[in-house]
Parts: sequence; structure tokens; C-alpha cells
Amino acid sequence: MCGIVGYIGTKQASPIILDGLSKLEYRGYDSAGMAIYDGEKINIQKAAGRLKVLENLTHGGEGMPGVCGIGHTRWATHGAPSNTNAHPHFNASETIAVVHNGIIENYIKLRKKLTQKGYQFVSETDTEVLAHLLDYYYKGNPLEAITKVLHRVEGSYALGIVFADCPDQVFAARKDSPLIVGQNADGCFIASDVPAILKYTRKVYYVDNYEVVRLRADHMHFYTVDEEEITKEAVTIEWDANAAEKAGYEHFMLKEMYEQPKTVSDTLTPRVKDNDVVIEELNMTDKEIKAVGKIHIVACGSAYHAGMTGKYVLEGLARIPVEVDLASEFRYRDPILEKDALVIVISQSGETADTLAALREAKAKGVKVLGIVNVVGSSIAREADNVMYTWAGPEIAVATTKAYSAQLIALYLLGMKFGKTRGKIEDDMFTSMLTDLKRLPDQIELLLNNKLKIQRFANRYIGAKDVFFIGRGIDYAISLEGSLKLKEISYIHSEAYAAGELKHGTISLIEEGTLVAAVSTQPDLYAKTISNMVEVKARGAFVLAVTCEENKEIEKAADYVIYIPETNPYFANSLAIIPLQIFGYYVAVGKGCDVDKPRNLAKSVTVE
Repeated sequence: MCGIVGYIGTKQASPIILDGLSKLEYRGYDSAGMAIYDGEKINIQKAAGRLKVLENLTHGGEGMPGVCGIGHTRWATHGAPSNTNAHPHFNASETIAVVHNGIIENYIKLRKKLTQKGYQFVSETDTEVLAHLLDYYYKGNPLEAITKVLHRVEGSYALGIVFADCPDQVFAARKDSPLIVGQNADGCFIASDVPAILKYTRKVYYVDNYEVVRLRADHMHFYTVDEEEITKEAVTIEWDANAAEKAGYEHFMLKEMYEQPKTVSDTLTPRVKDNDVVIEELNMTDKEIKAVGKIHIVACGSAYHAGMTGKYVLEGLARIPVEVDLASEFRYRDPILEKDALVIVISQSGETADTLAALREAKAKGVKVLGIVNVVGSSIAREADNVMYTWAGPEIAVATTKAYSAQLIALYLLGMKFGKTRGKIEDDMFTSMLTDLKRLPDQIELLLNNKLKIQRFANRYIGAKDVFFIGRGIDYAISLEGSLKLKEISYIHSEAYAAGELKHGTISLIEEGTLVAAVSTQPDLYAKTISNMVEVKARGAFVLAVTCEENKEIEKAADYVIYIPETNPYFANSLAIIPLQIFGYYVAVGKGCDVDKPRNLAKSVTVE
């Protein structure tokens, strides 16, 4: 989950690397460091804590001159956050420096062998093994040394490497951890993700598994792990460079919440043509859609919650049985995948390690895979049989908002497409649903502009110890995401439950004053949810309700009600989640939490 940046060219490297790391700090912020070649030797400066510490130590990069270097922002896996464990790591003679994102699974075995050969280790990291192993194999040919190392290590890695006696070169290598390279008139770049270099170039190359890149100031060469040179095609990134900046907002999360109307519109509009849903990238004939016997949705975190909504939408509209799996569990249960199944994997980054592993498991079993991702050219996008992009643009805050909203739209469109093709949706209903879909961006904007009421309510619960979210059907899926938003950025203990399960144990946790957020957007379930609200209120709970404008009866059971505009019940998540995002955000702000960079978390989980 760490972030890597590298540069070689005609400009000073340090400011460029620091700037790139600032765009990647969402990937990890336990420590940061740089290795810069100053014309005579490699200098390393690193520090535990946020990137700002490193910026101050290096005076914004001015204290580390040189036109060649690599940098790293760390999310700790092996070894506690500290100066010693921070990257980059040196070999003993300080002539090779390496930064690493991933996990070297056989590092203990390699460390033992290297120790027997006289190598001394100073850190607790798995990465230091790479520095010493490079030293062991290096005989004057960097590419040869790197490929020998890659043949020895097991696990995942994205690497940036510099050699003191090859100061005109930077090397990069990758297996299962994201890595891109790019070039402009001033030099060449490496990075873990697009935002790091978006202001410098829009043409990037995605490094594939077991590939090595040699970068010089004016060109780059690609090689296999067997040192065979290969050619690659550049991908043009269409993202607005300003999208990776705060643009006057206090936090990226707040900015990205306000970008949701545009995100929803951008994901929706190109796929609605002539009063129909047209998903060209699905690449399935009507016959193939009709032949799908089961759908498996696989994802992690918020994407999993979007998938839970997708289950209700696809089953309800297309009448296809749907299973939703946590990607981290999917392959380990040896899933039974039917010949007529379709696997849908969902990931904002397209690099989520568990989701990528699930994709490969499905393909190994001969099942077609559709990827729903936000990042063009990402691993999932490249490896899935077909890919449906969500067009959310760069999302910097660790807690997702706009990417989640875009994933919902993609699933709505799939549900409608499959439902109509399979003859399960009448024409009048289909037309009505299209009308409701098109209204969502304006309705989301309306809710965002009425945030003050929710902000005032949030201020009352800054000191809360426990919060429970309840709902039925799609409302349960909404509750899961609302609960996650609160807990991940405010550190308040929060859980979501299917409302009907309260009596099976959970209600024992309700005490006087406990906040229960009840989501009730499904007309057929209003009465049942109100009954559950009465149950918790009788045990002393304070009940916040999120419901549709027509459901005035809920005021008899709720202490506080937030109304959302009317829409098709299948689309209610897109509206109900907005006040829950706002609530979680303002609770976190009120507590003084670092909203964009919550403790112990990272944006893109690229290791197991």
C-alpha cells in the first residue's frame, strides 16, 4: 500500500519526488524518505511521520540536490513506523538504494542466508533483504542483478532502484503491486499511481508483472525478467489534473463528496442513449446475457457494500441469483463457479490485491469476469475479460465517497440492461427508471447543499462511544456503508445490522442514549423498519431516521428525521448515503481527526 515515486532528467529531482509523494500519501503515511544521487554519491534522508517532516528536513528538497532519485511514503507491514524502518534502504556500502511496495514472503529465509554470508541488517523490514540481495548479485550490470533478485524473491513488489555507479539510470520492477512510468521533455518518472505524475505527463506505461524498466533522462526501455527487451504502448490519461488538488476545500473528502453529482452524471450519461441502456464495454450479446445463470460479485470494503446493493438490484430487476463475496475470502473457500456464471469484481483502484486474486481464481476456473474499476489501465482492467469504467476521476481521500457512488450507478445500469434483455422489465417501468436515473445528480446536489442540518446534528455526537446502523434489504446495504464511513474516519465504534436481526442478540447492546441510525427507503419495508425503531427506542436509544419524503409515519418512531427525495427504490442508496457521508465527515471533523488520512488505513490495499 506504500507509495513510490522516482525521477531522472534535467530538473532537480527532490522537489518533483516530494510533490509526487504528496499526491500518494493516501497510500501510507507512517514514514517517508528519498534517495538522491548528488553527482558523487547517493544521499538518503528519511523520517517517521507524515511527509511534512521529510519536507522540513530537506527544506522542500533544496537540501538534497541531484537530478536522479527515488522516494517512498510508507504504510507499515514489517517493522513498526520508525526512521530505521523507513524507506529507502541501502546496501552496506551505500551504493544501492531501493524503495518497495509489497511484501516479500520469503524474506526470513533470504535474510538468514544473507546473514550467513556476512550481511548485517539494521531494520525490521522485508525490503532491506532486497538491498543486500542486489548487492550480492551486482557485478557491474544492474539489469542482470535485478533479474537475478526477482528470480529469488517470492511475494509482491513494486520497486524503484538506483545504483551509485550508474547515476544516469533509474530502475523499476513490478509483480502484483501497481507501478507506472511516464516521460516528458524534462525526464522520466516512476510512480505507484497516476496522480503522482499527472501534472508532468498524461502519457503513461503500465508496468506488467515480471517486467523491469530502465529509465534515463530522455528514454526508457522495458525488459522481461529474463532480460529480453520488449515494446509497450502508452496510455493517455484523461483525468483533469486539478482533480487531484483540494481546490479550496478543507479536505479532499469534502471536495470528493461535492463531486458526486458530476461523477454520477459522467458514469451514467454515456451509457444512456435513445431511451435505452447501452453498455458497449460489456461485450455480451443478448443471447449471452440471457444465458447467464448466476452472478458472483466480489469486492472489498466500500466496493463490497456497493456489491450488496448490486445483489438486490440484479436479483430484483433481472431475476438472476446473485452471491456477494468478500474478495479476501473468495478464493480460500474454493468457490463453486457454475459454467453459466458471470463474476463481477469491483475496485476503485483496480489494484486491490484480494480482488485481483479473486479475478484470477475465477478465470482459472474458466468463468467470464467483468471488472468495474475507476482507473484506466489498472491490473483488473487489463486482466478482466471486459471492463466497465466508473469515470470518477482521481479519488485522494482514503474514505471513498464519489467512487462508491459511481459503482452504484454501474450496477444500476447492469441491472436494467440485464432485466430488459431477459424480458423482466416492462417498457413503461424501464422508461420511468431511466427518468429517475437522470434525476439523481440534481437530487444528490440538493442533499449536499442542505448539509448544515446534518452538520448540527453531527456536532451532538462527537463524544459518542457506540453507534448502530440498521436497515432491511437495500437499506441494510446502505447501513453497512454508512457505518463504515463513520468508523473509519472518526474512530467511533460503529456496526451495521439487518434490522430484523436485532432481537437475535444485538439489542442487548442498546443503552440509554445510544444512537441508532435507521435507514428506511423501501416502501414495502417501512412498517417493519418502524417496528424495529420502536424496539430500540423502548430500550433508550436515540433514533436517527433516513427515509423518503412520503414516509411521514416514521416521525412517530424517530427522534430525528432526514428526508431524501423520491426515487425508484432500487436507486435509493445513491441518495440515502449522502447524509450518512456528511454525518460521518462532520463527526470526524468535530473530533479533530485527520479526515483524509485516517490512522492505520491506506487508500489502495495492494497487499494481503
